[in-house]
Amino acid sequence: MILYQVEDGIARVSLNRPEKRNALDAAAICELRRALADSAADPGVRVVLVTGAGSDFCSGMDLSGVERILDQGPQAQMDDARTLAELFLAMRHHPKPVVAAVRGRALAGGCGLATAADLVLASDNATFGYPEVNIGFVPAMVMAILRRSVPEKRAFELIAMGTVLSASEALAMGLINRVWPAESFSAEMNSYVAQLAAKASAAVALSKQLLYHMDAMSFEAALESGVQMNAIARSTADFRHGLNRFLKKV
Repeated sequence: MILYQVEDGIARVSLNRPEKRNALDAAAICELRRALADSAADPGVRVVLVTGAGSDFCSGMDLSGVERILDQGPQAQMDDARTLAELFLAMRHHPKPVVAAVRGRALAGGCGLATAADLVLASDNATFGYPEVNIGFVPAMVMAILRRSVPEKRAFELIAMGTVLSASEALAMGLINRVWPAESFSAEMNSYVAQLAAKASAAVALSKQLLYHMDAMSFEAALESGVQMNAIARSTADFRHGLNRFLKKV
């Protein structure tokens, strides 16, 4: 279901169900969460890179699994839905940056998986969207991510119309971070991730923690959180080393 490898500070996590367009079922979600936990605990990991095997990133939830439990009552539906929500939380709370590298389709829960990452890199042949409305369904948990990624009216259009975006459209909307041509995507993506892995890991981790901690805070509370995190960052070895290097250049 999932391939996992750590090399040069990068934990590469690959969805490995190409015959199902890497659709997410309970087993795949469980393995993804295990990979996230392993990478979080590994001091040698500085960046987590999530990809999809084959021609697509992820086509969303495996609906055959959803169908099998439809008649098991509301609690079973809640429990099943919560597994995806907990995956998104694990990505948001991961101490290291999580990067999604998208080729082909990232749709429905697969689009949610991509945009739950801290950064989204895309090939120019990638597509993104929430087409759940076309089968009478709701992009429910992923809406929490979408709402934080694009303006309100854009978000509503995406979920109400089931619009599928090209990579360039997703970039213009602010849903993703970078787009490169398909023929150079691997090289560009690997270079970008290597640059991220070379940054001061403590500074990146603290920055991620503070950015998301500020969600729904008042301006005053966000500033106070910034004060506290600033003080914590000053105590890290990375900062002391970087400050020393900077002052020697002045």
